[in-house]
Amino acid sequence: MKHSRVPGRVLQGFIAVFLYAPILVLIVFSFNATKSRVKFEGFTLDWYAKLFEDRQVLSALYLTLVLAVLSALAATVIGTVSAIGLHNMKRRPRKALLALNNIPVVNPDIITGVSLMLVFLLCVSFLRSLGLRAGLGFTTLLLAHVTFNIPYVILSVMPKLRQLSRNTYEAALDLGANPFQAYRRVILPEIMPGVVSGAIIAFTMSIDDFLISYFTTGTSVQTLPMVIYAMTRKRISPEINALSTLMFLTVLVLLIVINILQSRDQKEKERRFRAVS
Repeated sequence: MKHSRVPGRVLQGFIAVFLYAPILVLIVFSFNATKSRVKFEGFTLDWYAKLFEDRQVLSALYLTLVLAVLSALAATVIGTVSAIGLHNMKRRPRKALLALNNIPVVNPDIITGVSLMLVFLLCVSFLRSLGLRAGLGFTTLLLAHVTFNIPYVILSVMPKLRQLSRNTYEAALDLGANPFQAYRRVILPEIMPGVVSGAIIAFTMSIDDFLISYFTTGTSVQTLPMVIYAMTRKRISPEINALSTLMFLTVLVLLIVINILQSRDQKEKERRFRAVS
């Protein structure tokens, strides 16, 4: 029995090395004393110091974070409300709309980006015909990110809604709550793990996106992935290694904190259940 587990563990180890070895190399070379990407020639923190002096990179990072937060918040609210609406629909229309919701998820980003660009250009042309100033910029970029994030939120919230008993909402109404109070105080706390997961996915997808941002923004706005792409035409500065290291460590710390909080919450629920039973 133990021998049968060895190949699986070896495969898991190989997958882990394949996934995380590039990140480890990136972290190591963020401390390299030279710009070499193949030879480590000494330890230094100069690239971290230069990172915080590079206004272009910091400005792009600030824009990317603001965009990710705003798009994630908007997509989470719209996606959660949409998921609740879909859950309360009849089976056939619900299945049809969920199938439509899955199309943007599996659709190549380049098709989504070009499609949104054409829609925005049509809207810009219409507004200009009315004598209004309009163009591609932060607004179109934000709308694009909200648009492609909504399906991920819906897919995260729907499983939690399916786990709910249909009698929960009716019981809240019978106990004197109005429909809004029933959703806010009863339904929303129960589906909150799915809502939080959807928000995290939306935030991550927004930070990670390049293609859709490239097609839906103007020349005056650049996200961090677009700035890094522009650097690849010449030579990527080790400052990007330092920035990527800081972002990776930040995400790692957040995941650890979230897992600890979820573990404590689960243990608290189990303790209360045992106390009641």
